[in-house]
Amino acid sequence: MTTIDEIRDNFELLDEWDDRYRYVIELGRTLEPMPEAEHSAANKVQGCVSQVWLQKLIDRSNGAPILKYRGDSDAHIVRGLVAIVLALYSGRTPQEILDTDAIAVFNEFGFRDHLTPQRSNGLRSMVERIKTDAKEALAEAY
Repeated sequence: MTTIDEIRDNFELLDEWDDRYRYVIELGRTLEPMPEAEHSAANKVQGCVSQVWLQKLIDRSNGAPILKYRGDSDAHIVRGLVAIVLALYSGRTPQEILDTDAIAVFNEFGFRDHLTPQRSNGLRSMVERIKTDAKEALAEAY
């Protein structure tokens, strides 16, 4: 999986938004396949125009919980946005998730000016879902 720093570096190399869109779509193609059974109502993210699913996996093998995700979408560009969200949050502790400001990262990438309001709302819905998961995992840990 591509790291958020690698994505940031690649975005800096791409001057044109057409190239950036193509890159986002390519990121979507790198997502780990999500089992069809996980395309369920429980995993579906509400608030997205396209269909988006996030499957949460909690790894407690080292004590503190680590939240890992698989994601998918029925739209190519959104699948790429899912890949960016997962690069930012998957494999992190609940506290790291809560301390990470995804909107600042998305603004740094220029998404505010280059995504439709519906896509921006979908991104926020994904982030809110993951932050809710992190709050729940923290509450369960104590």
